[in-house]
This record gives sequence, structure tokens and C-alpha cells, in this order.
Amino acid sequence: MPTKKKTPLRPARQKTDRSKTTSAVPESRQRKTRISQKTDSTQSLEKPDLTAATFKLQKLLAHRGLGSRREMEELIAAGKVTLNGEVATLGDRAGPADVIRIGKRIIRMNAPEEPPRVLLYHKPEGEIVSYKDPQGRPSVFDKLPHLRSSKWIAIGRLDFNTSGLLIFTDDGTLANRLMHPRFEMEREYAVRILGELTDAQMTQLTTGVTLSDGNAAFTYLADQGGEGANHWYRAILKEGKNREVRRMFEAIGLTVSRLIRVRFGPLNLPPRIKRGQWLELDEKKTKRLLDLIDDHHASLSGS
Repeated sequence: MPTKKKTPLRPARQKTDRSKTTSAVPESRQRKTRISQKTDSTQSLEKPDLTAATFKLQKLLAHRGLGSRREMEELIAAGKVTLNGEVATLGDRAGPADVIRIGKRIIRMNAPEEPPRVLLYHKPEGEIVSYKDPQGRPSVFDKLPHLRSSKWIAIGRLDFNTSGLLIFTDDGTLANRLMHPRFEMEREYAVRILGELTDAQMTQLTTGVTLSDGNAAFTYLADQGGEGANHWYRAILKEGKNREVRRMFEAIGLTVSRLIRVRFGPLNLPPRIKRGQWLELDEKKTKRLLDLIDDHHASLSGS
């Protein structure tokens, strides 16, 4: 694969909009974006229709963003979920009129007209993508607004020393549609290494290197230039294994000195979001995201 000399990589400049960028301060001190009724074009998101018949309890809880279906099944089997005051069992079905509790906590189903909430967060280096850490390191979740009856789901993790775009949602179905390997959502990175790749190494990284958990290859890799000993590359993957970009370069004897995720699927990291800040998509942009995901899935089905 030929090596192209370009200027150092910078996240693409995009048109700014009037969505609100919010610094990491308590939600009570921030102005929220009001979300109104969503249009029929977003109904293809494959989530339960809460106005229709009942659904399996574990499906509703997973859709609410409380965990995977398997995790919800384990919670129900352990007797930790009640339905209308009775201990729930696997196979129980529920709808919007039912009272669901996990322990003493009431789980409220989203009203059918509410679209999912989506946050874009500019993760700095030195934060973990986990609710709890035995080492007590700072967590990205410490910076996010509080949710009463669900939790934020991180769409694609970034390791402790990697910065860039993280997407959060309160909708388990949406998270799955962006993260599951079968949907082949692109992840784009700015990668800085010491030195330059040879043509042979560029070819190796785009045709496949062997890792401990299987082969991996960039679908796109381009030289973005650099100054001094440091060199930048633009790299795209269609999967998200643990530390995959770093391990791919290590497999050919090179160390990544800086790694920034600049895009995940159809969402770019907006340049105006500073490190440690988040932005919540408004109704129009959320609808646009859902439409783009539908188009992407349709293209995979037709290929």
C-alpha cells in the first residue's frame, strides 16, 4: 500500500450547530436539552413498542440500559427483581402499566414518545471507562449527568491512556446496534508513533497481523506526517477488541506514544468539545443518528 505524505492529522473541522456543550459539573447546575416527541422514521430502531402488548421482563430491563439480557436473566433468577409486588421469574412478561423493582429501586420504562439520550464525551487520558475501580482511579462516569432509573452505557471503551470520542446512551438496544461486531461500525483513530512505517509494515497492518485473540487488520491506514521523530497516522478499524490498535503496532515492533479516537460510526468528535466535557445530542441530531444507523444496517443486509 503506497505511503502518502500529508500534513499532521487533526480531527476534521465540522459545521457547528446549536447543540449545547456542557462542562463536567453537576447536572443540577446545567441546562438540559428538552426532547420532544420523535417521528415515525425512528421506529425502526428495533426496540420494544411500549404501547403494545407485554414483553419479556429481561428484554424490557435490557432495553432500559440496566445491562445485557443475560445479566438481567441472572438478576431475575437470583430473585432480585419484583413485578407488581411479587418476586419475578424467568418467563414473566411486563408492560408500561406494571411496577418493576430491582431491590427497592423502581424501574420506570421510557414513555414511548421519548427518544434515547445520547452523549458525546471527550475523554482525556488518565480516566477509566468503568463505574468502579479497585485502584480508585478517576472514572468517565464521574463527569456525566445523573440518571434516576437507569445508567449510562459506554459505546466502545477506551483504555486508561487513550483519549478521544466516547459515546454514551441510556438505551441498551441502541448501544448494541453500534457496538456489536456484526454491524461493522468503523472506529477511526489518530495514531502517533516514534519513527515512520515502511511500505512493508503498512502492507502488513492492512492485510493482517496475528494477535493473541486472532488476526486484525486496518481497513484504512494513511501517513499524516509529523515533526521530528514523531509521526502521525490515520487508522480505521471495524471492530473494537481490547487495546487493539496498540497491540497491532506492538506486533510489528513499534510503540504507540499517543492514541486519539476521532470518530465512531457516523459520529465525529466535535472540535469544540474540550477534554473532560460532554455534549448531549438534541432531538434532531438523535433522529439523524438513528436514520444513519438504519441506513448502515440496510447496506449490510443488501451486500
